[in-house]
Amino acid sequence: MVNETMVEAATPGKVPKVVVVVCLLRGNKVLLGRRRSSLGDSMSLPGGHLEFGESFDECATREVKEETGLDIDKLQCLTVTNNLFLDKAKPYHYVVISIRAVLADHQQPQNIEPDFCDGCGWYEWNILPKPLFSPLEKAIQAGFNPFLF
Repeated sequence: MVNETMVEAATPGKVPKVVVVVCLLRGNKVLLGRRRSSLGDSMSLPGGHLEFGESFDECATREVKEETGLDIDKLQCLTVTNNLFLDKAKPYHYVVISIRAVLADHQQPQNIEPDFCDGCGWYEWNILPKPLFSPLEKAIQAGFNPFLF
């Protein structure tokens, strides 16, 4: 467990960032991309930073469109997690808002941000590829499942 003194020593003057991720469902599968990140290359849900004045749904819709070209529908907020990365040279603190959505119509994802993602694909929830982005991995270990809400 991380104590307050450790956090303050590692992050003087820092504030958490808010990220919205999207569990985009198609049948019994979810869309994941292989991201290149300062936090490590891993499989991740589409998403990104919440912009000033933006709603969670607006952020989710924008990020999915920017990353994959896809339009989404039937958005629903599922959960919020608190994620600290103190073991890195540059510590991070992210509040992650998880949104569930479906495709607005029949579409195929595109890799619109090849500098940040090596492509994406549809994966069965019970057979996800590894490594998973650590906040997603931790959420799954804690029982998170976007199909059960």
